[in-house]
Amino acid sequence: MMTIGDFARHGRVSVRMLRHYDRIGLLRPARIDAATGYRLYTAAQLARLHRIVALKELGFGLAQVQDILDEQVSAEQLRGMLRLRQAELRVRIAADTARLAQVRARLQTIESEGTMPTTDVTIKDLPAVRVAELAGTARAMDPLSIGPVVRALFDQLATALTAAAVTPAGPAIAYYREAGGHETVAVHAAFPVNVPLPADGASSADATVPAVTTAAALAGVRIVDLPAVPAAAAIVHEGSMDDCMPTYQALARWIEQAGYRDAGPGREISLACPADPAGWITEIQQPVTRR
Repeated sequence: MMTIGDFARHGRVSVRMLRHYDRIGLLRPARIDAATGYRLYTAAQLARLHRIVALKELGFGLAQVQDILDEQVSAEQLRGMLRLRQAELRVRIAADTARLAQVRARLQTIESEGTMPTTDVTIKDLPAVRVAELAGTARAMDPLSIGPVVRALFDQLATALTAAAVTPAGPAIAYYREAGGHETVAVHAAFPVNVPLPADGASSADATVPAVTTAAALAGVRIVDLPAVPAAAAIVHEGSMDDCMPTYQALARWIEQAGYRDAGPGREISLACPADPAGWITEIQQPVTRR
């Protein structure tokens, strides 16, 4: 038999923890020496100790651990619990990582207040452009909510265009519109294309709203006319779009100071999109009108 110290070393736990488990009846020693009062354990008890530690790491309280062990949970059942817990932790880690990135992006925006030059903003007219697009939904307008959705849409769109032997006629365009009562965002990923309109094509009376001219074409890809925009404030953002908030803030400040106001959904034009996001170059275009 083993002393409590030896048992603790073999089980990779503390003596204090073993004494606590004894007090609550979770893991009693095999025997207590009548003369010394020392707790003595057997090697076979390590199996129960390992189960206790594993269940605790899975997030169960000690009372729940007691109930599970009383039901004599098998190693296979524990393995299933572990796989489930692993999946839950991965989701939580991803969410926490995204949340930290959002805080970092907000901090970067705060630190850049009043320091980012706005002289690089220009006013330009945007000609009408015909695009092939796919749309999805993001839970919010922040870059880390938008990013995964728009990237997945562009991957799907590129695959569909390749399968249909349609070659993009210009750089990628992304634009966003509020949806679901302002709770979610409609994300649009588009490529300019030279594709004829169907006979029943229609145009939009609103210069900021695209006119859908056909549906269910190119394996679900829509052919859409983005209307001309008489005036748009444009600024170039360099780097990942996950870090675009300072650039958007500079653009908003310029629009206000120059006496303009927003006049519809903006567009993001991918001028360069290498594998490394640090090398991305994106022109942000915001339709405006004089106040």
